Amino acid sequence: MASTPELTSRSWHEPSAHEIEGMAADVVLDLGWGNLVFGQTFRDLRGIVDVLRAEETGKRDICVYPRDPQVLVGMAPDELFIDPSLTYRLDLHRYRPRPDVIRDVFVRTVTSRAEMDVINDLYSRNGMVPADPVTMWANHRTRTFTYLVAEDTRTGKIVGTVTGVDHTLAFDDPEGGTSLWCLVADKQDAPTGTGEALVRVLAERYVARARAYLDLSVMHDNTPAITLYRKLGFVRVPAVCVKRKNPINTPLFAARPPGLEKLNPYALIIAEEALHRGIRVEVTDADWGEMRLTLGGRSVLTRESLSEFTTAVALSRCDDKRVTRRIMRRAGVRVAQGALACEGDLDDARALMHGVGEVVVKPARGEQGRGITVGVTDDEGLERAVAYALQFCPDILVEELVPGDDLRVVVIDHEVVAAAVRRPAQIVGDGERTVEQLVRSTSRRRERATGGESRIPLDDTTAEVVAEAGYSMDDVPPRGEDVPVRRTANLHTGGTIEDVTDELHPVIAEAAVRAADALGIPVTGIDFLVPAVDGPDYVFIEANERPGLANHEPRPTAERFVDLLFPETRRR
Repeated sequence: MASTPELTSRSWHEPSAHEIEGMAADVVLDLGWGNLVFGQTFRDLRGIVDVLRAEETGKRDICVYPRDPQVLVGMAPDELFIDPSLTYRLDLHRYRPRPDVIRDVFVRTVTSRAEMDVINDLYSRNGMVPADPVTMWANHRTRTFTYLVAEDTRTGKIVGTVTGVDHTLAFDDPEGGTSLWCLVADKQDAPTGTGEALVRVLAERYVARARAYLDLSVMHDNTPAITLYRKLGFVRVPAVCVKRKNPINTPLFAARPPGLEKLNPYALIIAEEALHRGIRVEVTDADWGEMRLTLGGRSVLTRESLSEFTTAVALSRCDDKRVTRRIMRRAGVRVAQGALACEGDLDDARALMHGVGEVVVKPARGEQGRGITVGVTDDEGLERAVAYALQFCPDILVEELVPGDDLRVVVIDHEVVAAAVRRPAQIVGDGERTVEQLVRSTSRRRERATGGESRIPLDDTTAEVVAEAGYSMDDVPPRGEDVPVRRTANLHTGGTIEDVTDELHPVIAEAAVRAADALGIPVTGIDFLVPAVDGPDYVFIEANERPGLANHEPRPTAERFVDLLFPETRRR
C-alpha cells in the first residue's frame, strides 16, 4: 500500500508499470444513477471517451481520477467537460472518532430491498439523479459497495444515506483507497448532525478494513458541506472529475441565467426543468418568482406555477372562497356546510356553529393560512376568530369543521399529477430540550429545507396548541413524544407533507379533475378533507391557483407543468 498516493493525487503523473501491476484495467462500476469510471485504470484515454459516450439517457456517468483531464476533454470538447467540483481526501490512518454520540441519529447498513426505494426517494427529494433500486440492491450484496442509512431514533424514520465504494475490492487498487458518494440528509426531518454521522460511520468501516484514505467530490460552492468535511479532517487533493455534456449536467457547464440563484424553490424547480429542455429562462423578478420562458418565437410569463395560461376569471374564482364554493356545488363536488359573517353580523355563523358543534373561521379571500382559526366552539371564540380574520379581509367565511386528513391534489392539464396529505407542524421530544427550543430548531430546519418559505411561528396560537396537548412552552417533552404546535396544515407555518398519490381513491381523483375543469384553470391545487385517502369520501375546502410544485417531489409536477406550456418538448 502506497504511503503517499500517486495515481490519484497527481492526475498528470504517468503511472509506472510497477504502480499498475495487478490493478484491473478499464474499470467501470454501475451505481444505478450512472457509471463510475475509474480513469486511473485506463491505459488509453480514448477508452474513457468511448465509455462516456455510451452514457444512458437519464443517467449521470462520472469519470474520477483521469490522467491528464485537459487532454481527455480536448479529445471531445463538444461532449465532455471538467466538473466544477473539488475533491477532498480523509487520511484514514489519522482519523479520530468523535468522543460523544450524535443525538437522535443511528447509522446502520441497509437491510432490505425496500430500503433502496426509501433511499431513492431521498435522492429525488433532494434534486439528485434517481437510481435503479435493483442495481443498488445487487451492489449492496457485495463487499465492494456499502450502503448506509441514518435513522431518527425518535421516530424510526430513515432520514439520510451515503454510499461507499472500496477501490481495493473493485480493482485491486494499489493505494488502498475508498470513496464516498451520494451523501444526503432529509432537509425537512433529519436531526442536526445526520450528515456527519453518516460520514463518520463510513470512514470507520473503512478504517476497520485498513484502507488508506476516503475521497469525495463536492461542488465548489457547497460551503456547508465543505465546512463539515474540513471539520472531519478532509483536505483537498488535485484530482478532478470529468462528465458528459447532457441535459442533467447542463447547469454545470453552461452559463446560468442571471438571478436564477435568487429564486425560491417553487420557481427554481420549474426553471431547472425548462433549462434541461433547452428552453430559455429569463428571471424577470426573482423576489416575486417571476420568469419568462422562451422557445423559438414563443414566450410564456410565469410566476412559480401560475402562468399566462390561467385566465383572470379563473384566478378570481379561486381567490374568493365564496365564489369557489358556489361553483363546486354546481359541479357536484361536495363542500362543507358554511355561512358568511362580517363585522357586527354573526347570526348565521353562530347558528351554524351551534348546529354542527365546531367550525373553521377564515377570510373569504387570502392564502398561506393567514387569518384562519380552526376548532371554534363557543360564542366568545367565534368573536375572536372573526376579529382576527377581519385583519385580512372584510368578508368572512365560517365552515363546519370536518374531521379528516388535509389532502392536496395537484391537477395539471385535466390530470392528477400528485396527491399529498398535509399535516400541521409538530415537534418530537428528545427528553432534553424544552418545547420552545424544539420549535425553534424544527422551524430552522423547515426554513432551510424550503429556502425560507416555511417556518413555525412562536405566537399565541402555538402556545395555545401546545397547552391543549398538555404542555407549556417551557416543559421538556419525553423522548419520542409527538407534540402538535399548529392547528392548520399550511406549509408556510411549518406543516409537513406526505406523498399519497399511489393510494388516492379514484372518486377523489375524479372530483379533483371535475373541480379544476369547473373553475376553468389549467394548474391548481385542490384541497380536500378526507377520512381516508384510499376511500371515496371527501369534502372540498378550497382551490389554490399557484400550488407549490416543489413540495411534491419526486412526482413529476414540474415536468407536467412545462409539458403544458411547451408540449413540443414533452419527453416521449
